[in-house]
Amino acid sequence: MSARRHRGARSDTAAGWLFIAPVIVILGLFLVVPVLMAAWVSVSDWTGRGSPFASGVSFIGAQNYQQILSGPGLQQRDFGISLRNNLYYVLLVVPIQTVLALMLATAVNRRALRGVGFFRTALYFPSVTSSVAITVLWLFLFSATGPVNKLISFLGLQGPNWFQDPRGLVHVVAGWFGVQAAPGPLAQPGALGVSGWEWLAGPSVAMTAFIVMAVFTTSGTFMLLFLAGLQALDPEVDEAAMVDGASMFQRFVRVTVPQLRPTIFTVVTLGLIGTWQVFDQIYTGTQGGPSKTTLTPAYLSYTAAFEGQRWGQGAAISFLLFFIIVALTLVQRWVLRERDGVPRRRRARAAATAQEGARA
Repeated sequence: MSARRHRGARSDTAAGWLFIAPVIVILGLFLVVPVLMAAWVSVSDWTGRGSPFASGVSFIGAQNYQQILSGPGLQQRDFGISLRNNLYYVLLVVPIQTVLALMLATAVNRRALRGVGFFRTALYFPSVTSSVAITVLWLFLFSATGPVNKLISFLGLQGPNWFQDPRGLVHVVAGWFGVQAAPGPLAQPGALGVSGWEWLAGPSVAMTAFIVMAVFTTSGTFMLLFLAGLQALDPEVDEAAMVDGASMFQRFVRVTVPQLRPTIFTVVTLGLIGTWQVFDQIYTGTQGGPSKTTLTPAYLSYTAAFEGQRWGQGAAISFLLFFIIVALTLVQRWVLRERDGVPRRRRARAAATAQEGARA
């Protein structure tokens, strides 16, 4: 009997491997192999001609990484500028789109709201629209003859070339108070060849437009994730908190949000990955301008490899970006798991209160 069961288990295992074999082969050919090839290119002197594994291609170690991170020159400064731009993009897009998506999901989750299906479709529609089409439309809105520029010019706030202003918003605000140049210590070159004054510049007007566009186009997708999480919650926990006299805001902050921690982790992780890999909007729109204020590491990797023919540096930038994403994902996972027992204790306490109320 046990031998027959053992043969049946081996047969099931073989059948399982047979079913997933096509996926493994496809992922291996189109994902694993290209990644390994890119890793080799990042530590070699491949010139883009022929095979990266040809006899004329030699191993140069971490020279491409050193030239980007510590080598004085334009490559290091461009990488630092791209990190600064992308950092502000991440710091503004991820929190805003997460909070906005949660608010929208909470609103459309209400049964009393009429036309829920329409609102769900309308809010999700920008997420399925071509990013290239949205970028072209967005740039028209902010162009010199666009409606946004005409409105701002009508109010007398800025001239027609405000979108081409290379200054960051922090520098623009500082200029209103007479601060036009960097203080002494901040004027010195800092990390990655970028001065402290430039690190503190904030996003430019053009990058701010891309930030608003990213929030507009991605909040609908994350709204659906939050909506699925809200509909999976046990309503008795919220009812128990209501019985205890908690207000709507208190129930949302102390009961609902802690239960959505797995969904929040998913949304923040996807947001980090998407914002650090922003490319198509920059390529279609400004191509890094004005004055490299919209340059991102993903676009810099493309220009270094395909335009500058520095294939090793382009691959190295891609892997540095990969390491940044992995590190930030691990950090935010640790932050969200730091108080993992607190939501469970709250749910257990609320459930116990609900049971006591039912018995009463």
